[in-house]
Amino acid sequence: MQEINNKKLIYLACGKVLKKYRGKKSNYILGAEYDISTSLLSNLERGLKDPQLSTIFKLSEALGVRPHEFVKEIEDNLPSNFSLIEN
Repeated sequence: MQEINNKKLIYLACGKVLKKYRGKKSNYILGAEYDISTSLLSNLERGLKDPQLSTIFKLSEALGVRPHEFVKEIEDNLPSNFSLIEN
């Protein structure tokens, strides 16, 4: 059960970072320009979906940031003691 909650923290952090980089550009415009489903963008921003690695690369390119920077910001938005592995 804790693993599910921790995964949700990742999803929510990803959504926060996505919103930050998207800025004022609408999901519709971003999706249309880079062939990304608006429903996927919406679900990611609301923390409802787990983005695949290929999606992170595509989003990073669309948002003008390197994939490792995007992932680092997600990590920075997680609790300092965050882990998916239960001890």
